[in-house]
Amino acid sequence: MQTVIDNVAAVILAAGMGTRMKSNKAKVLHEIIGRPMVMYVVETASKVVGNNIVLVIGNQADKVKRIVSERIDVIFAIQEEQLGTGHAVLCAQPYIPEHADQVVILCGDVPLITPYTLIQLIDDHIKAVRDISILAVEIDNPKGYGRILLDENRNVNGIVEETDATEEQKGIKIINTGIYCIKKDYLFDALKKIKSDNVQGELYLTDIIGIGYKEGKNIGVLVGSDVEEVIGVNNSEDLIKVEIIMRERLYKTS
Repeated sequence: MQTVIDNVAAVILAAGMGTRMKSNKAKVLHEIIGRPMVMYVVETASKVVGNNIVLVIGNQADKVKRIVSERIDVIFAIQEEQLGTGHAVLCAQPYIPEHADQVVILCGDVPLITPYTLIQLIDDHIKAVRDISILAVEIDNPKGYGRILLDENRNVNGIVEETDATEEQKGIKIINTGIYCIKKDYLFDALKKIKSDNVQGELYLTDIIGIGYKEGKNIGVLVGSDVEEVIGVNNSEDLIKVEIIMRERLYKTS
């Protein structure tokens, strides 16, 4: 059995409204093979970091908390208003265990991520002594995703969201999955510096990349080999697609 990495904590972002699901049910409670999608993410994280999990909840918080806590022991943080991913991590910050040196950030609507990939990301991050490591994938049609920006020396110098990207930047095919491993001390420092001066008026977690680059921090990217693992569920079509992949996985392992 995989040994739990005790000095790493996971923050799972699961507070979103999920309006594109066209449903009254909280987005992360939509089911894949009869189980709420957030449970797949929580259980994957627990295989890697044990109980060092902070789940950020907001929409239908009481219901999400009840359903998750019946199955697994996690720490809950409430995001009262959805003011962006940076704000969500700020809500989690007080609950991140003191003994954790690194923080992995996951999305509650990306249920296909595997323990193997998370361990790869953590190992790559620690071996390279990075401040921030980004899990990325390369796709032919990157529309809707944040693009990874590289300088002339192929160093990561930022992430730009689709809504803020120039036409040239929209042509970049290496995209941000929303999954990171970040040195805790640097994360806490950088969160104080992000601003909401963007089209959405939100605090983007991705802004810590640009902040870190200006400060000369060690920022790297691990390009994952399995694009399917990082599919985010934003609508009912995505949910069907993810369920098909999950069923195929279970068939292969049975």
